[in-house]
Amino acid sequence: MPRGFGRNYGKRSLLSYRFGGLYGLLDILLLVGMLYFLVKLLLVALPYALGLLLIFLIRGFLRPRPGRIF
Repeated sequence: MPRGFGRNYGKRSLLSYRFGGLYGLLDILLLVGMLYFLVKLLLVALPYALGLLLIFLIRGFLRPRPGRIF
């Protein structure tokens, strides 16, 4: 084991080590891209999910079955 191992001689924070350099920039761009994609997917899928839930609720009120929901 080299001298000074585990004594924090570098004094670099985890954030500066994690997102430093070209690969850190690439990591940040990928994270932002994934978050953007997930938000857009949520905005597209949300009306369909709400519509399906509304259809199930209407069907449950029109055809009530004893002891069952949906």
